Amino acid sequence: MHFNDVSGEVVDAAMKVHSALGAGLLDTVYEVCLAYELNQRGFRTASQLPLPAIYRGVRIDLGFRLDILVENLIVVEIKAVDAITPVHQAQLLTYLKLSQKHVGLLINFNVVHLRDGIRRMVNGHPPTDLSVSSESSVVKPVSSAYSESSVVKPQPSSAKQAS
Repeated sequence: MHFNDVSGEVVDAAMKVHSALGAGLLDTVYEVCLAYELNQRGFRTASQLPLPAIYRGVRIDLGFRLDILVENLIVVEIKAVDAITPVHQAQLLTYLKLSQKHVGLLINFNVVHLRDGIRRMVNGHPPTDLSVSSESSVVKPVSSAYSESSVVKPQPSSAKQAS
């Protein structure tokens, strides 16, 4: 399947979830239900995938997490907010860049008509092969060339807070 077909299926599955649940729930409810719906349709998904940044060859764990990665192709960011803002769009673009994925969907379930809550975003030029391969069964958002021992976790600031 081509990434356009997969993203179309994600949108269709999101519409089904929204029709069943409506607006007004927490984003985690929609995330779990959308992943379930996609799995029922035969798609591989990974939820809450850690997404480190790579800086000067060091993998840095910043706490970023992809809501859903579908078929190792489509990044899905779920929201349940009054309105999509530029910061939400910037978040998805950041996730696309860090995960080296081309297509992302920003889906806000807190709308009357879901078509008004979907934003499809693209990161740069498409790679040569953006189709689902039966051989690529492992979902990896970043290169596995970095070992866990090279993960750096930021430490809280030691500065005292004023009371």
